[in-house]
Amino acid sequence: MTHTEGFRHDSIPAAEAGIRDLGAENALFTTDFCRSADDVRRLLTVQGLAPYQAVVFANTTGALPIPDLAAFLSWVSGGKGFVGIHSASDTYHDQPTYLAMLGGEFVTHGAIVEAEVRVDDPSHPAVSHLAPAFRVSDEFYRFGSIDPGMRRLLSLPRDPGDGAGASAAMPLAWTKPFGSGRVFYTALGHRSELWQDARYRRHVLEGVRGVLGG
Repeated sequence: MTHTEGFRHDSIPAAEAGIRDLGAENALFTTDFCRSADDVRRLLTVQGLAPYQAVVFANTTGALPIPDLAAFLSWVSGGKGFVGIHSASDTYHDQPTYLAMLGGEFVTHGAIVEAEVRVDDPSHPAVSHLAPAFRVSDEFYRFGSIDPGMRRLLSLPRDPGDGAGASAAMPLAWTKPFGSGRVFYTALGHRSELWQDARYRRHVLEGVRGVLGG
């Protein structure tokens, strides 16, 4: 899913190519794209989702035209996978159940800066290769409505000096259950260049692998 109803990131084409190539290169999944409002209304229905095991929201924004959001969330909670990349948390701000499924809501961000990111759970395959910490340049999000039960994978141990001000809760990636479904979210992904970074590509690959059941 790369349709947007708000800000549209320049990195969306890189995200589409990156996800498609990760699936093909690792013989893990094939990818169909949901790019337009018509695609959303056609594919994100109970019938349209029938062939799929997971959905990736890559830099989505705003209130997407999913015909029945409750039915979509029931599809996820019924045992499917959901991957959110970057501004998937800047999506459906007026839908508490979507935000509860995701695990956090975007509040603000500062300028793009380079910062040190801490690995909180080095046992998880999506971040084990990054432990104990790594440096990356990106647009770092601050979150509200954070699910205290999430499995936190990455966080900022200190304010990155990007001008947005300090925050006591600065997770950047996590996993969580949603009913019988599985959710992976990473706030990294504002910059197209990240999709050329082998560290980030592995981060996303293992996140997708996790929601597909490992």
